[in-house]
Amino acid sequence: MYLITYVIFGIVLAVLSLSLYRRMRDATPVLMQVATAVGLIWAVALVASGLIFNFGAETVADLYGAHPDQAVAVWQAIEPVTEGLGGAAGEILGGLWMLLVSGAVLRTRALPKSLGWLGAAIGLLGIVSVVPALRDAGMAFGLLQIVWFAWTGIVMLRTTEPEVERVVPSPEVAPV
Repeated sequence: MYLITYVIFGIVLAVLSLSLYRRMRDATPVLMQVATAVGLIWAVALVASGLIFNFGAETVADLYGAHPDQAVAVWQAIEPVTEGLGGAAGEILGGLWMLLVSGAVLRTRALPKSLGWLGAAIGLLGIVSVVPALRDAGMAFGLLQIVWFAWTGIVMLRTTEPEVERVVPSPEVAPV
């Protein structure tokens, strides 16, 4: 399970982050640079979490037969690390990435606006999941993200990179 939901997802997330950057970089360069950086950090954390969990579980299983007390102690050291990297204490990296990407989507015509609004709502769920009393929002975050990722993948595969409008701030009047 960890191989698919953490390691493979992390690798796919890195590819998606870079693909979204390429699609929206001209219209929102700074926003997409920050979003891509956060997405890549999140991807690395997920891959690390999955690899540590898998290797740790194998180590604990091997150790358990001869030294069950040591196996429990080793697992008690491994589990918090994998959970912390994987977002069990809240989906701050995933939520922030979703908000940043959604902000770029809403400022461009690169993806449907409705996808941007859904992503913003999902991102907020991820961010509020860091509050201990709202930790269950992380489950809704994860489930809704599946919908968002599927929809985003379909849109990106069916469309080419559009000519996006560069977001230009309104000119300010210089004091005379």
